[in-house]
Amino acid sequence: MGQVVLVTGVAGDLGRRFAAQLSGSPEVERVIGVDVLPPRGDLAGADFVRADIRNPVIAKVIVRERVDTVVHTSVTATPAAAGGRTSTKELNVIGTMQLLAACQQAPDVRKLVLKSSAAFYGASHRDPAMFTEGMTAKRLPGSGFAKDVTEVESYTRGFARRRPDVAVTTLRLANVIGPKITTAMGGYFRLPVIPTVLGFNPRMQFLHALDALDVLEHATLSDVTGTFNVCGDGIITLAQAIRRIGRPSLPLPGFAVPSFGSAIRQTRVADFSPEQVAFLTFGRGLDTSRMRSMLGFEPAFTTAQAFADFASSLSPGVFAPARVQATEAALVGALTSGGDRRG
Repeated sequence: MGQVVLVTGVAGDLGRRFAAQLSGSPEVERVIGVDVLPPRGDLAGADFVRADIRNPVIAKVIVRERVDTVVHTSVTATPAAAGGRTSTKELNVIGTMQLLAACQQAPDVRKLVLKSSAAFYGASHRDPAMFTEGMTAKRLPGSGFAKDVTEVESYTRGFARRRPDVAVTTLRLANVIGPKITTAMGGYFRLPVIPTVLGFNPRMQFLHALDALDVLEHATLSDVTGTFNVCGDGIITLAQAIRRIGRPSLPLPGFAVPSFGSAIRQTRVADFSPEQVAFLTFGRGLDTSRMRSMLGFEPAFTTAQAFADFASSLSPGVFAPARVQATEAALVGALTSGGDRRG
């Protein structure tokens, strides 16, 4: 008998694609995807149950389906996807509390995987060069997604103490990016003009969407427990990223970025939450030694390769290398032909 896995958040891109991928594993007997909305794409061999994890009814689903593994992917940083910031906080925090309460009462549950975020560490001028899993934010978040993540992880640790028979794995993912997935960071880089914080050039790390799916599957199927940073090797700076997509940047004073971000957020084109503005100011670095030595996972994409694959899906910006070269060639041709006519 293989695992019976419940995956939350399958209305989102990552949760849906993970449920579909996991359903093809020979070690898994059945995958059940749950969300308040139906998935926007194919779940392959996974089943869908419309359920709200904020409602105690989720406990009945877990018991009825004899679920032994729960993968919680619905902790989200995108308010637009959940109907606003208030609804997002309810989904992230209250939803996690209800889900963990359901798991605590379910005798068959033996494994819990939490898709957390590197936003747990925050971003400030006091940060170390690289965060290890034993570190916490140098400036505790007072609101927003970073606070949600901190509370979600706290409740998860409490659950692990109450149910020591359940193997708990927490994955703190760097910004997930890829050509076929919608994320807040992807929305930012899709803007025709990229706003930046004047005087800052933050370091960035990315995790390719395919690696995010693979590390979730690896954690689900393995017996390894603990908390792990997950991202691709290396770093790129924001300035390097903007040059690689060929888009112009718009440096703004730090005090103006939140107001600009609020206006952009209302269009739902991109998200500029306070923690994202902090990240675009100070950046963040993750130490992934435990990911390799203890979790036993190696991403297929480096940070630079993940960003390059994402960039390949964008329409060329006005400063894209191909456009610059074409302009240079046109200028050279015009000058040459002009010279020939004068001759």
